[in-house]
Amino acid sequence: MTRRLRLGVNIDHVATIRNARGGAHPSPLRAAELATAAGADGITAHLREDRRHMTDTDIAELVTGIALPLNLEMAATDEMLAIALKHRPHAACIVPERRAERTTEGGLDAAGQHNHLAPLVERLSGAGIRVSLFIAPDPRQIEMAARLGAPVVELHTGPYAHGEEGALAKLEAGAALAASLGLEVHAGHGLTFDNVGAVAAIPDLAELNIGHFLIGEALFIGLEASIGHMRQLMDEARAA
Repeated sequence: MTRRLRLGVNIDHVATIRNARGGAHPSPLRAAELATAAGADGITAHLREDRRHMTDTDIAELVTGIALPLNLEMAATDEMLAIALKHRPHAACIVPERRAERTTEGGLDAAGQHNHLAPLVERLSGAGIRVSLFIAPDPRQIEMAARLGAPVVELHTGPYAHGEEGALAKLEAGAALAASLGLEVHAGHGLTFDNVGAVAAIPDLAELNIGHFLIGEALFIGLEASIGHMRQLMDEARAA
């Protein structure tokens, strides 16, 4: 039987629109509720150091106000660790973060930052938070993620989304390696209606996390329709 591929919806850019004018509209919590109705399996929110989109209040409201699991994307800092331990989201995905970047530009260097990451993974896991590491589909990074004790890796699909030659094959091989090491494998970054099919068809993937495209497409067809169509495309690709 084909395993259903989960869809995590990142609602960061609902907050981006809100923050452009200030105030409370549009509401990330309302977006999460609509995503739930549209068939999302989880909600992802990235609390950045500069709070350019999601805020601390948003995270508090999402933890208590939604029925779906919350995946908190966070940098590997003491500040973000304290916030995660305070709010206890279902999962925490540790991502690289640079203040000047427009979006997350690459995977986490798990191999090079082992000594820094190990205590964060241990403390998050000890609090019952499911830890994920956002990494490139590189064997060295995947093997280190397993050694760090993170139960989940999220493979960076940006190179594939940007048309880099051989990127899909690297994703397939990386997913297979991670699964063979006992890791649950997620993927995301830059996925759209046009390119999601080939990634969704990778059998070792358990979840895709998609945000910017879905929020942008919602301007034209509505959020529920945007998420619903992505859900349909993922299901079709997995079934085929």
